[in-house]
Amino acid sequence: MIRFHSFLLPLLAAPLLLAACNQGTPETADVTKPAPPPEVPGPDLMALADSNAAQLLLAYGREYPGQEVLLQTRLGDMRIRLYDDTPIHTANFLLLSRKGVFNESVFNRVVQGFAIQGGGSERRTIAMRSYRLPPEIRPQHFHKRGALAMARYDGEMNPGKLSSNNDFYIVQGEKMSAAQAQASAVRPLTPEQAKTYETLGGTPGLDGQYTVFGEVVEGLDVIDKIANEPVGMDKWPVTDVGIKVKVLK
Repeated sequence: MIRFHSFLLPLLAAPLLLAACNQGTPETADVTKPAPPPEVPGPDLMALADSNAAQLLLAYGREYPGQEVLLQTRLGDMRIRLYDDTPIHTANFLLLSRKGVFNESVFNRVVQGFAIQGGGSERRTIAMRSYRLPPEIRPQHFHKRGALAMARYDGEMNPGKLSSNNDFYIVQGEKMSAAQAQASAVRPLTPEQAKTYETLGGTPGLDGQYTVFGEVVEGLDVIDKIANEPVGMDKWPVTDVGIKVKVLK
């Protein structure tokens, strides 16, 4: 009976509502649609390719520079400074950050004592091509704890050490003596670099092989929190560690 009356009352009230409507001109409902968000400037992600990425990204970086980003996760935030002397990688990271690409990604490979890797996604809605970046390996940038670098793939099929466009990693590493650091490195270390590996830690075996283009300046402890997450056989955290990246300046 309760359900019957709940339908009956609106039916009885309908004639009264119609009569009231006939007494005056109805107001026009405001059906204005909200304005779409402004388009993010920069190269079309579907237009980038190995052949033109460097040229387009360098031009973008000059017009829309940036120095710092905030990488946010459920385990805390990391403030990252990007290097000026790796302009292609820096511009690419800024472009993908502003376009929202990293906001659809997670940390998908975590190796405790080594590095945490993110930027990849199985649920990406933003259309983009798979392009690679020419290396910008600088002797002054090395794989100390907190270093930000770009992954690369294909091994011997990629002799030019071309970087992935979206898969980045942040070094956790371990502390080691200066002698151990130099022994594991594939290129000579400066005394200052060897000392950093001794006091701060890192992964010197990666130096000279991958492009380091930034470093964590706040939130180093978040690296350890992510590295301590339980992972599956594929090193993917059992509970996703989502990523949000905002350009600060």
